[in-house]
Amino acid sequence: MSPRTGVYICSGCSIGESVDVDALSSVAAAEDGVTVTRTSAAFCLEDAQLIAKDAADGVDTVVVAACSQRVNRQVFRLGTTPVRRVNLREQVAWSQPARAEATQALAEDLLRMGIAAATRTAPATPYQDDHLHSILVVGAGPAGLSAAAAAADAGYEVTLVDRAPAPGGFLGRLFRGYPSGADSHLQDLQLESLLERVTTHAKVTLQTSTAVRRVSGQPGRFRVDLDHDGQTSEAEVGAVVFATGFEPAPDQFFGRYGLGELGDVITSVGMEEMASRGDIVRPSTGQPAQRVVILACDGPEDSANLPYVGSVTSMVALKQAMYVHQLRPDATVHIVYQDMQTPGLDELYYRHVQGQRGIFLVRGQAGPVRLQEDGTLTVPVAGSVLGRELELAADLVVLQVGMVPTSDPRSGAQSSLHLDYLQGESLPTHRAGFLDSNFLCFPFETRRTGIYTAGSVHRAQDLAACVRDGAAAALKAVQAVEKSAQGAAVHPRVGDLGYPQFFMQKCTACGRCTQECPFGALELDAQRHPVIEPNRCRRCGICMGACPVQVISFPDYSVEMLNAMQKSVELPEDDDKPRVLVLACENDAYPALDMVGINRLQYPAHFRTIPVRCLGSVNQVVVADAIQRGYDGVVLLGCRSGDNYQCHFIQGSELLGVRMDNVRETLGRLALETDRVQVIETSIADARALPGKLTAFASEIALMGPNPMKGF
Repeated sequence: MSPRTGVYICSGCSIGESVDVDALSSVAAAEDGVTVTRTSAAFCLEDAQLIAKDAADGVDTVVVAACSQRVNRQVFRLGTTPVRRVNLREQVAWSQPARAEATQALAEDLLRMGIAAATRTAPATPYQDDHLHSILVVGAGPAGLSAAAAAADAGYEVTLVDRAPAPGGFLGRLFRGYPSGADSHLQDLQLESLLERVTTHAKVTLQTSTAVRRVSGQPGRFRVDLDHDGQTSEAEVGAVVFATGFEPAPDQFFGRYGLGELGDVITSVGMEEMASRGDIVRPSTGQPAQRVVILACDGPEDSANLPYVGSVTSMVALKQAMYVHQLRPDATVHIVYQDMQTPGLDELYYRHVQGQRGIFLVRGQAGPVRLQEDGTLTVPVAGSVLGRELELAADLVVLQVGMVPTSDPRSGAQSSLHLDYLQGESLPTHRAGFLDSNFLCFPFETRRTGIYTAGSVHRAQDLAACVRDGAAAALKAVQAVEKSAQGAAVHPRVGDLGYPQFFMQKCTACGRCTQECPFGALELDAQRHPVIEPNRCRRCGICMGACPVQVISFPDYSVEMLNAMQKSVELPEDDDKPRVLVLACENDAYPALDMVGINRLQYPAHFRTIPVRCLGSVNQVVVADAIQRGYDGVVLLGCRSGDNYQCHFIQGSELLGVRMDNVRETLGRLALETDRVQVIETSIADARALPGKLTAFASEIALMGPNPMKGF
């Protein structure tokens, strides 16, 4: 039996002036399963109680035809009653001519599509399991210590482990920290205060000389195997913060500067150790170093010295110049750099150092360091502002080395969680080598739900940033545990209670869903059928798009639903009334369409938009069925793929691109133009260009003519 559906049509925010609301109400009343229709000038205000009352009186699903699904979410949240939003404001009233025939037809089709979706939506039954209010923090450097303290302060039990015999991480190898803000003085390190905060906290258990050997399970209940000096133990935790830090870039990256061959060429790490001993000397003789050259190692010849560390190494170079200035005031220091990066208030420290007597900043590219007969060193510098090559004499040369995250094999640290996941034991890395799902969207996420990164394993950063990073990652871990207790998803579909269901009788055990899941949420049983770990799932639907036999669905999102929505659209056979189906990613494309309306820009009324969770969730069957039914074109509207931009679900757009080859093959068999289906990339920042892209596609469709499948 079809669910009893209530339809609520708003006439406010210019909707009533743009379309005939009474006609829309009649359209809704004629649809199967619709038992209640109401209109109001503002369902988002006091009339919202009418919707709640109907839901309490037996309406099973609700359709609200008003503003975008991206706004007023709390207003239209009705407990377990599913609510489907139809966007008559941004994507009709604000982006189409008022009272035009095509505008009315668009509104009616969108309403039918919303009702079709609502009648195929079931209330989500959240996954319920025991969960643990505890956090595992791996790594006891500044980020790990900060994470442990923050999680403990939030009331969580914390297990803090480190492979080293003592906590502190790389912080213990530093002499001083550089200042932040307007202060120009070198800073004492915060190690003692961080350690005291953690070691005296009743909710923190610190285990040194301990390594993680295995992590399995899911958010809310991860199972962890630990190795302490050869003795194994087990722990169960709700979430994990991974903060194992970095190692300096290997010496072989700096062979051209004589590192390892010339005794008076040292790294910035060696400079920290030297300053800690209280004097600046030549390692080869032990004599005072009066001429020090600091090389930023940031030019084209230094590409192996890892990207994305410029601001840290720049500030360390300035700090170490001040070491020399303070410990040996009569010495001279030259800092050779290509790109001095001191963002924000760090610019004040740059100017402070620049003004010190005896410190000189030289922009240029340093060449190979040469040893002179008298035992001193010469550093050639090309491309300086003087227009000629310089020769800098030096008693000591200091190389600024990059930061290699310990998750990177080049670090030599071999730091890993040893995940017991089908997709492998390592956390996937960003293209820069750091553990990050997406630098811009979710800065502490990894591609393994419930596992968060902090500190320099996450991105190159200084001490103050590591401390902030650790606290922030701990709060994300706490959020993951709280959401898992509700059976709800974390970012980006926060609070979603549904998760994939499998009709195993039709499953062919092809394994595509387990391979393409971006978050490792699927494992395999003995028959090689997929098994969902619900709390790992981000509800992206990519598994649904991957399945060749369409056996995967969500309570409120399925191939059947998408097909029913596109089939509810009337396809007139008039040549001047083309119909184009738009499958719009809810994270990039749908907001861009909304911004088009907010800016009162217009585009042709040919387009019928269905929001999808990700383009990667679009099964090729949906596109093929739309074309065979008679749509003149299909637009797959989503984010840019590739290295320069990253999908909210990691690689959804890229996966769709692969699947579209099969769709084009289908079009070829039907003797239809392959250009009737196109992928259009956009983003919310690109909204003003979107109407032009849609208009251009409509023009291409007009040149092709109507779909010959229409009417059959």
